[in-house]
Amino acid sequence: MSPNRYRIGELARKAGVTARTVRYYESLGLLKTQDRQDGGQRYYTDEDLVYLNRIIQLKRYGLTLDEIAQIIRLGNEDSTGQKRRLELLKQYRRLLSKEIQHLKAVQELIGDLSWHVEQLEGIDHDFQQCPGTACAKCEFKERCEFYEKPEGQ
Repeated sequence: MSPNRYRIGELARKAGVTARTVRYYESLGLLKTQDRQDGGQRYYTDEDLVYLNRIIQLKRYGLTLDEIAQIIRLGNEDSTGQKRRLELLKQYRRLLSKEIQHLKAVQELIGDLSWHVEQLEGIDHDFQQCPGTACAKCEFKERCEFYEKPEGQ
């Protein structure tokens, strides 16, 4: 069975990008045209579509086009794919670490916002004042910039 063949517009549509993006990736050496017909019309295969989708995925994960190009070049240097695998592993670990740090920051923000919501919902008197005696029982008191520990503690 022969592989599917796509013109550049079909390939781009299937990958959710523009034909201009495909041409740009080709110009950077990220994507190679396997087949050209008379008149220079480009044709792509299912394998090219998978490759293009991988490039888009890596870009969406935050890799730069230079980093993606480096990974692709490693594939040309090592027929076993081991160098590419190791570089991808390194990049994924870097991205994972970055996202874990981002998640921690978001969780901290959620905690701070929760504290503010709880404090504002618990106030039934003068809004301009800290809840006062309620602070000693507040689960967020150690994080509250307004809480003052009683003397002697």
